[in-house]
Amino acid sequence: MSDEVKVQDQSQEAQETAVSQAEAEHALNNVAVLKKGATVKGKIVKVDADQAFVDIGYKYDGVIPVRELSSVSLDDAGQAVQLGQEVELKVVSINDAKETLVLSKRVVDSEKAWDTLRGQLESKEILEATVAEVVKGGLVVDIGVRGFVPASMVERQFVEDFSSYKGRTLRLRVKEIDREKNKVILSQKDVLDEEFEANKKKIIEGLQVGQVLEGTVQRLTQFGAFIDIGGIDGLVHISELAWHHVEQASDVVKEGDKVKVQILKLDPSNDKISLSIKATQEGPWSNVEREFKAGDIITGTVKRLAAFGAFVEVAPGVEGLVHISQIAHRHIGTPHEVLKEGQEVQVKILEINTAEKRVSLSIKDTEEAPEAPAGAAAPSAGKPDRERQPRGDRDRGNSASHQKEIAGNENVSLSNQGLSMTLGERFGDKLSKFKK
Repeated sequence: MSDEVKVQDQSQEAQETAVSQAEAEHALNNVAVLKKGATVKGKIVKVDADQAFVDIGYKYDGVIPVRELSSVSLDDAGQAVQLGQEVELKVVSINDAKETLVLSKRVVDSEKAWDTLRGQLESKEILEATVAEVVKGGLVVDIGVRGFVPASMVERQFVEDFSSYKGRTLRLRVKEIDREKNKVILSQKDVLDEEFEANKKKIIEGLQVGQVLEGTVQRLTQFGAFIDIGGIDGLVHISELAWHHVEQASDVVKEGDKVKVQILKLDPSNDKISLSIKATQEGPWSNVEREFKAGDIITGTVKRLAAFGAFVEVAPGVEGLVHISQIAHRHIGTPHEVLKEGQEVQVKILEINTAEKRVSLSIKDTEEAPEAPAGAAAPSAGKPDRERQPRGDRDRGNSASHQKEIAGNENVSLSNQGLSMTLGERFGDKLSKFKK
């Protein structure tokens, strides 16, 4: 090789070296100068269980420890970031000598979150968040900062066990924020209540009195049962559960039962709906005229005793009144002298009034009348019973309490035959004592 060629090669190598040095100096000058507390952007390039690595365009990659990924505790870094994700970070520490760069996503997210939360509190905006932890007294969610949902603000109904809520997405509304105390209270119940009320009004608008619906028994009370009729509850009063007398709602229905109900009354202004189960069923009076007639002697059960008589059930849901004058042939001061509740008795039907759903009964007409004592005064010959003088108002049972109970009982009726008693019948036993 000639000397001239050697000189050219050396000159070319020198030029290439100079270019490489210039490029290196240029690249070095363009490397960002990082300081603790600086905000940078980067891309996740690797995710381990306890940390994530990020390329921010620096001389070496930075690392985000799992504790700096979120404001709530994480089991794995992959719960907060994914490979290739663009993230905004804060420089926690930097050491070029050891090529260590620690970054925080949590700090940046927190700073942004407080401003957002303040606006959401004022606007009552609904936000979504995933349950990160189930703790004593409620749930913890990550909303850029640590948010707390008290147990009483999770659902509309009481929840005993929240263990299944971890990982579940909730729809929340900001209730309270305190940045100095790092405190954020949220509620899902507020969102659900608002939706329920809106849905309830919509449902009520589509209902009509007399409409028959299928519902589900939600809960029982002393005064009846609440029935869900498609997102809204109505009350079936205990008197509307069945045609027969009901002591307690659990005797007829239980929670979860599917039942048919008829709407009795709507009160949209107070969000009240009155329902009836018995109105959807065939009433006990529908077969009374086919099964019974005046003059029949049947077996019944004494249900209640009053000062003026006894209420006897002759069929399920059908009660008749045995007036005190029709209980025994002898004079009695009170029905309790000869009857007790639950006792089975033979009764004769005196009158049936299906239109008013009332029955008059007699016990004494099923029994043979005792012989009159010797020397007892007999009724005047030729004087018909209809001409006998009626008893006074008190003897006919026309007291205020007497009339009130009869008027309020749809199952009984007082016929003239059930109420009438002659003076001779009333005082016959007493007069006989003086006829020796």
